[in-house]
Amino acid sequence: MTQEQPDAEHMHFWSFIDHAVERAGRELPGVDLLAMRLVLTLHRAANMLVYDLESTVHRPRGWSWPGFRVLFAIWLSGPVEAKKVAELSGMSRAAVSALVNTLERDGLVSKERAAYDRRAVQLRLTEAGLEAITSAFRAHNEREQEWAGSLSEEEQQTLIDLLGKLILHSARFDARHRI
Repeated sequence: MTQEQPDAEHMHFWSFIDHAVERAGRELPGVDLLAMRLVLTLHRAANMLVYDLESTVHRPRGWSWPGFRVLFAIWLSGPVEAKKVAELSGMSRAAVSALVNTLERDGLVSKERAAYDRRAVQLRLTEAGLEAITSAFRAHNEREQEWAGSLSEEEQQTLIDLLGKLILHSARFDARHRI
């Protein structure tokens, strides 16, 4: 094992960030290592949180994370057009369409043509869908509280504010995102 090739067996999900930043700094002098560390940490934390919520709350109910996102968007904004669900959930229209077909088959969502435009499809939760999403969200929010529990309310608000600042700044450099 050389200094260039650390023992990968001793790295883990989080320590890889340190390794990646150190290695990129060595290989590419001038790279903004703080920005790299921020984005890697944010990405890994978000992925870890989503995986935890999906595996502890949603998979046991037979849902994927995207399935939950679609139900959540319909619950809080419905009845709503499928294209709006795609925008609100940050998903493609095709992905929403496929998920809605599954959710409709499972009796959680109903589809109907919009009265104002026969080409538009409006989605709404069925009674079973409403019961399922509200029950799931209670468990989801309990898990959110566990995640947020290491931070004081003030720290939570500070993190929300800082993430909001990142999001607002992204418009200045035309960051890509689903709309």
